[in-house]
Amino acid sequence: MENGKLRIENFAPGDATKRRVEKFIDLLMNWNRIHNLTGAKTREAVRAQVEDSLYPLSFLPRTPESLLDIGTGAGFPGLVLACAWPETETTLCEPLQKRAAFLRYAARELGLKKVTVEARRVEALTPRPFALITSRAVTRTRELIAWCRPFIGPETSLLFYKGERVEEERANLSCEHEIITRGPRRYLFIKDAESC
Repeated sequence: MENGKLRIENFAPGDATKRRVEKFIDLLMNWNRIHNLTGAKTREAVRAQVEDSLYPLSFLPRTPESLLDIGTGAGFPGLVLACAWPETETTLCEPLQKRAAFLRYAARELGLKKVTVEARRVEALTPRPFALITSRAVTRTRELIAWCRPFIGPETSLLFYKGERVEEERANLSCEHEIITRGPRRYLFIKDAESC
């Protein structure tokens, strides 16, 4: 975002998404002063994380019907994606209570009626398939895929927001995958999660 504008290559968010994202930034900045939800302390730092969260909309083939975000933290990427996909049934899994409280509050304030916040570890969730499973900087890829297994169905795709070390981790992947690079970020996209 520059001067209040989202700057995402190959993706132009609609006005409603922009409004929700701006309100999300305001909410996070206010809560972060008291609760220390994220290391991003300035509006510019939060905006950079918003852009990072939304960038996959430039290459994902479609809007998913359902989304599970593992380890949402202060809302990245799951709550930000919900701002762009308000009709997607979104489950945000965040075990830290103060972050989960913020996520619930923010979803309510943003009018995101299809967002559910699970304040527990992903291993404690009831298994069911999701169309898209995301996670940002949580753990190694193989362990992350293992956590995803109870939520993988025939139509499930995986999208992991990784760093440069994903190049080492991909050597152990037997399934077809794609890595999209944007600066230091590596987006690991596995279209057919069942093949993993």
